[in-house]
Amino acid sequence: MKNKMPEKAGLLEKLRKNGFNVPDFIYVPANKFNSEDFKQLDSFLGKHRESYKVIARSAHPMESKYKGGTFDSLETYADVDGIKYARKHMIKIAETSKQLSIRRQQTFNHAPEIDINDMGVVVMPFIDGSSVMAKMIVNYWEFGYCRNRTHKVQSEPYITKVPHDRRLLKLSEDIQKTLGFRCEIEYIISTEGEIYVVQAKDISDIETLEEKESLLSIKLDGIRRMRKRRNYRERPVYVMDNKAFYINLISQCEDFVQEGKESNPDINDIISSIKAYEKELESFALRHQRFAVLGFSIHDSRELYQIANHYLEDSPRLQKTLSKYLRKNFYKIDIFLSEADTLIAKDKFRVNLCSHDAYGIDTVRNPLWSAYWHVDRHDKVVREFIRLGVKTGDTIGIDINAEGRPIISRH
Repeated sequence: MKNKMPEKAGLLEKLRKNGFNVPDFIYVPANKFNSEDFKQLDSFLGKHRESYKVIARSAHPMESKYKGGTFDSLETYADVDGIKYARKHMIKIAETSKQLSIRRQQTFNHAPEIDINDMGVVVMPFIDGSSVMAKMIVNYWEFGYCRNRTHKVQSEPYITKVPHDRRLLKLSEDIQKTLGFRCEIEYIISTEGEIYVVQAKDISDIETLEEKESLLSIKLDGIRRMRKRRNYRERPVYVMDNKAFYINLISQCEDFVQEGKESNPDINDIISSIKAYEKELESFALRHQRFAVLGFSIHDSRELYQIANHYLEDSPRLQKTLSKYLRKNFYKIDIFLSEADTLIAKDKFRVNLCSHDAYGIDTVRNPLWSAYWHVDRHDKVVREFIRLGVKTGDTIGIDINAEGRPIISRH
């Protein structure tokens, strides 16, 4: 590994060859330090004596397998002794204060074993200015600003989606396109406002929390709650799809009225399907003291309800029986919904609260939540829940983010 070009040096060289504003730099591998061969380094430093200072950046061949900041960079004098001192400092820090971090990454992140004496160094002129880290999170760019050491009054580091200079966004997009993978980019913004690219890191195989959330959760549009005490709750969920329920009943009615079919269902078979659904609702409510209802389709299937209700009009007696059970079922669904403390459905539906439901003593410990998505997103959101594999009996989490929007995740 001693002669392997580290990612840090290799990507900088590629960016430089593609015309990006990379400061002049040189990569000095470990074997140059071991053999005391500093001809190229001395020649490089000779071009930058006027700076008095350079920045020596760690460049271990296996550094890309570790998280950023594991190995040190150091400002030092623009001479060979300064670079040798910087490298010794990097090795010492890795063997002492950073040793636990290295071992933890090897244990938990499967980072490879390393020989710290393989440490190489990337040397470039020191540039006065502020550091900015840029990376794409899911589908947007994030810019992290660090303090500017040259300013008397310091500001705290902060993260923003809107950089101070629009060029940073275009530059970041161009760099990522050139490298061909998702990357984290470090810039130095000089005191004159010039933007230098000083590092790029391949982060294509690093899963961020936001990415994981985007794959394993669904962001809804809003939430209504009478008490705002906590921003997270977990509930077993009942997935209600009355559209599918009515389509099944209509299919049974169609089989019933078709003549000449060998196994036409009896009207009692249709009634049994309705009763089985009611029993399922009751059983779920009795198994879970607190639960959520995810409404793919609740009472928005009135057209299907009417079709099922009138399908047997040619048999008035049977139609009357079916109509009675359908009305009763409609009532049973409402009873079940009233027992849920969490409703997740499109914006058209709201929990109709009486004073006890809204403000009673029971709501102090267990306030009602109603999370919703906008009606025009209904089909898309339902598809997302299906993609996520949410089904009756699963436990879901509702996390209300800083924007006040609920994020649903399956546990």
